Formats: sequence, C-alpha cells, structure tokens
Amino acid sequence: MELRGRVALVTGGARRVGKAITLALARAGAHVIINHHASPAAAHETEWAARALGVEALAFQADITDRARVDEMVRAATARFGAIDLLVNNASPFEPTPFPTADVAAWQRVIEQIIHGSFYVTNAVAPGMLAQQRGAIINLVDMFAFSPRKNFAAHGVGKAGLLAMTRQFALDLAPHVRVNAIAPGPVLPPDDYTPERMIQTASRTVLKRWGTADDIAETVLFLARAEYITGEVIVVDGGEHLGQ
Repeated sequence: MELRGRVALVTGGARRVGKAITLALARAGAHVIINHHASPAAAHETEWAARALGVEALAFQADITDRARVDEMVRAATARFGAIDLLVNNASPFEPTPFPTADVAAWQRVIEQIIHGSFYVTNAVAPGMLAQQRGAIINLVDMFAFSPRKNFAAHGVGKAGLLAMTRQFALDLAPHVRVNAIAPGPVLPPDDYTPERMIQTASRTVLKRWGTADDIAETVLFLARAEYITGEVIVVDGGEHLGQ
C-alpha cells in the first residue's frame, strides 16, 4: 500500500511505541488518527507533531474496551477523513497478574483491552476496508505470545490470543485486507528498570543492545507496504528469541 494520502488509525498512538508509529506514518505521508485513553496532553502533542510533518491528524479519546465509544471514534474518523486504510492495534496495558489469585480485576482489565478492545476496533474498521477493497491491519503482540513469563498470565494469554486473531482475521478478511502482527522484544524499558537490568536485558539479545521504538515503526511501514504478506508475525527482538 502506498501510504501517502492514506488514513491510519493507531490505538495507543500518543506515547512510547505508539507515538513512534504515528509519526513514522505521518512522515510517510499518511493522515493519522491518534487514539488515546487517558493521555490528552501527549495525544495533542503527537497530533501537532504529525501536522508539522504536513499531514492531517486527529487525537481522539476512547477506551477501546467500550464498544460504543470505539464505534463513535471510527464514525468521527470516517466523517473527517473518509475510509480508514490502515489500523495499528497497539494499545496494551502491562501489569502483573499472578496466578492463582482471589482478585480477578487485573486479569479482566488486561484481557479486555488486548483481546476485546482490539476486536472492537478491528470489527468497526473492517467493513469500510472491505467496501473499498483495500486495507491493512497490524497487531502489536510481543514475545510473551511465545514465551510466557511468571506472574504475567493475562498479558501472555492476551498477546497469544491477539496473535491467533491476526491469523483468523487474515483468513476472514482476505483477499482485499491483509492482517499481520509484530512481536517486539526489548525496545523501550519500563520506567522501573535499573541500569543493571538494562544491561542484563541487552546481554540476552544476539545483537547485545536494546532496540528502539523506531525499529517497530519501520516494521509497521514495511508491513503496510508489503502487498503479498498476510497472516504473518515478524519478531523484532535483536535475536533475543534465540536464547543466547
């Protein structure tokens, strides 16, 4: 897909990896809708940064677990820009969910956003893509989809489920809409990482370093343009999955 003049919706597009994806798409000439849940200042900052690159941009607040609000967001985006050509399902919480547990609230929050939220947004966008017989959807999973980590049950199950959704929707939306996934490794550390933990994490990769949010953004651009790839996942982890 040629991105110049196309319309892209990025969930969680205001901060961190989402911001890098949004601005990479804007630099490629795509108009962008920046979904956020509770980051209005960051969303508007990203919106203006995208406009400075010469494209149209719209920041829109929506909790993607609220189906009615998701539908409202897609209607507003369609009214403003016309059909959405590219969807990036990036929004995802990251919080521990020890198992077993007496309190399932955290489990429900994580699963609701990763699985149900991504489903609601995809479900709202897909009919327009099918009608125009053109579209691409990219889901951000991560290495938890393949290698679960203790005390993060919901995140691992959610990302594995999102990977399964990628393949299912690639079948259901073919031949005109392509659906792929990206599995990032260590590209942006959580705020609580110490310098020692940063070094330890880098040492587990074959390339012996952290990646960047731009590495993920560049992979989004590649998959958006790669017209003969669907139902696939690209691992972007510096070789960490090789278990060195």
